[in-house]
Amino acid sequence: MDPPPPTAFPNSTSTTTATTTATTLPRLAVLNPSNTHPFQTPSKCIHTAADLPRFLSSLAYRDIGLFLLQLNRALCPRKQSQSQPQSQQQQPAPPSAAGPLRLPPRDPPARRFPLDAPRSDPASVVRLRELLAKLEALIDEAPPERGPRRFGNPAFRKWHALLQERAEGLLREHLPAETLEVWGEQGVLQEVTSYFVGAFGSKERLDYGTGHELSFLAFLGGLWKLGAFGDGGDGQGEVERSLVLGVFEPYLQVVRRLILTYTLEPAGSHGVWGLDDHSFLPYIFGSAQLTRPISDAEPMPLEGSVRGAPQPADILKPAIVDRLRAENMYFSAIGFINDVKTGPFWEHSPVLFDISGVRDGWGKINKGMIKMFNAEVLSKFPVVQHFPFGSLFSWDPDPEAQPLAGSGLAAPSATTAGGGPGTAAPWAQATKMPGAAAGVPPGPGIPYTKVPWTNTPRGGGSGTGGAGTRPPGAPAVPAPRGGVPDTGPPPPTAFPRGTPGTASNQFAVTKAPWAKE
Repeated sequence: MDPPPPTAFPNSTSTTTATTTATTLPRLAVLNPSNTHPFQTPSKCIHTAADLPRFLSSLAYRDIGLFLLQLNRALCPRKQSQSQPQSQQQQPAPPSAAGPLRLPPRDPPARRFPLDAPRSDPASVVRLRELLAKLEALIDEAPPERGPRRFGNPAFRKWHALLQERAEGLLREHLPAETLEVWGEQGVLQEVTSYFVGAFGSKERLDYGTGHELSFLAFLGGLWKLGAFGDGGDGQGEVERSLVLGVFEPYLQVVRRLILTYTLEPAGSHGVWGLDDHSFLPYIFGSAQLTRPISDAEPMPLEGSVRGAPQPADILKPAIVDRLRAENMYFSAIGFINDVKTGPFWEHSPVLFDISGVRDGWGKINKGMIKMFNAEVLSKFPVVQHFPFGSLFSWDPDPEAQPLAGSGLAAPSATTAGGGPGTAAPWAQATKMPGAAAGVPPGPGIPYTKVPWTNTPRGGGSGTGGAGTRPPGAPAVPAPRGGVPDTGPPPPTAFPRGTPGTASNQFAVTKAPWAKE
């Protein structure tokens, strides 16, 4: 049975797991090295779907969400102040003044964070990138076996065995020496190795999916809590940006090569009805790169795009995707889909096709992606059942959580450090998107847009980009978009689901969180 979703933001007053900036925006805290920390080997705790409510009320769930939002906000473009003081800036002349009307200068370009921009990454990030390069080099020691096969190449088991055999040594070599010294090498490796090894697919099932991607997020989050990237106290997001652009994107590149080399199967995929066969986080981070600019004191925008951002529908234009995949994570993920799939985009990736019709900007898409991550990754038993829990991501319930109705369990607290009404966690509900700051009302998320084989005009009209209204009695004919050829029969309008209220329903597809019933 699907657990009732938590309804509020994790409390940000905890002294051990969360901290806040001067603007009370929640961030994952760094543990105090002067306090003894009892490390433990992470182990499986989610055995059945009935364990999901406990997970959604755990410290691990809260900390995963805090870390994800922290990384997400760091990638949002930043406003840049005018070079002149406000008093010296040009003001529009009054209507009665002689001469032409003088308009105030436009806002300066926002500071954006593309993948290919020069960065000054800290040494800890550079060393992790070197670690990933060594893992990719292991492919040469485990070449794929020849011959056609339907499922993954068995040589992946050899590659994964090399990973397990050398993981501790590689981590000992590439993790900051100060971190290992302060916390104790044995304890640190005892915990983070599990998440590290679990981030590169399953050697038993020869597959890779969002659960493995989640494990790498936990690997980075665990290192963050241990202070491997400094104390993270500046609150400006520089370290977080380095982690995403300088470590997470290279990790995805390694994973994509593994998928292509060993033909790894999707793990827990919804097939054509899922967002992506293998990944989810690049769509969150990539959409964040294109949202409306904010100041360092503002919360994440819920709609709008940075000036000069591509249109969401540009994912349907291969030439634009090829040009932007080197600078944006969303387009990089779309580019990989184009590398491995053929045929009309709306046919093999209908959910992404639907999202490409959103007209409220990349902020709206980012908001919906976070909500969908909660619904389709963190709240799905097939995905999180293999996630291990230790001391860094604890199975213990959040002591500051509110009870979940009818479950006897707890949900994250709805208070902030100021003691007033808190912001609801974007990952905490699968049906509506809470506001991102106190006083911002909940919104409905991304409105569901129609794929071209339906009768309803896509994007709210029958002009460019819409399917048009079908005349009475006329057959449903797919309308190509963005130059996509119109081939093959339209997909079915419905698909089988599991029995509601049973564990089998976990394997059925829930609609995108912004889809309307």
